[in-house]
Amino acid sequence: MAEHTHVQGEQLGAVHAPIRTYLTVWGWLFVLSAIAYFVDIVHVTGWLKTVLLTVLALMKAGLIMAFFMHLRFERLNLIYAIVAPLILLVAMLAGLVPDGVSVLLRR
Repeated sequence: MAEHTHVQGEQLGAVHAPIRTYLTVWGWLFVLSAIAYFVDIVHVTGWLKTVLLTVLALMKAGLIMAFFMHLRFERLNLIYAIVAPLILLVAMLAGLVPDGVSVLLRR
């Protein structure tokens, strides 16, 4: 029975960062969210607002994936399996949005 020790809330062999790391990441997420909020408050318009908010969202998503989803500690192949579709999605949007905008402007 002694062989079946149970660590509360964690699997044996799991890798976790110290709590200070999570608090630092939370702080950066808060700062990035505040910047996104202020981009909207100062009435940045057009493509600049779109680009700024997209970059901020991707930065926040990267932090969340790296630390809270523990991808920072995973094998490189698993990271590629998750990040590659995101890169392909961005490439697809970059290729299709100009065509959609041109169709919208012709109407």
